[in-house]
Amino acid sequence: MVSSSATTVQQYINELESEKAKVIRYVRKLILENLPKGIKETMDWGMINYELPLSTYPKTYNKKPLSVMSLAAQKHHFALYLHGVYCDKELYESFSKDVVDEVGKLDMGKSCLRFTKVELFPEKTVSKVIKTITPEVYIECYERYK
Repeated sequence: MVSSSATTVQQYINELESEKAKVIRYVRKLILENLPKGIKETMDWGMINYELPLSTYPKTYNKKPLSVMSLAAQKHHFALYLHGVYCDKELYESFSKDVVDEVGKLDMGKSCLRFTKVELFPEKTVSKVIKTITPEVYIECYERYK
């Protein structure tokens, strides 16, 4: 995994090659347009991170804000880590089916949706799941599996 030492989102984007930066800006805009209230954008783990502040949920195992989603440009692909998708079997199954219906294939690990170009990014499906994973939903999921 490629990791950045950038301390701000803008610095992270500025460090990317032009074409990669365009894709990251596109996906970031989609995330911000659909992000539930209470989830904050930061830089952490070497990528753009969307998290629950410690003031909202202080009981994390590592004393860091609870990461809900992360976005990164890797060496050969882009990655959107949707941590809330893998803790709910029904959500994972419907998300997987919807991605295939929308873009024709799914390239995903436990929570890492990988894509190589913006045309293969399932915008409608991702928008829907981002809206679904509210702070309350994610905290419930986290507590179920911690």
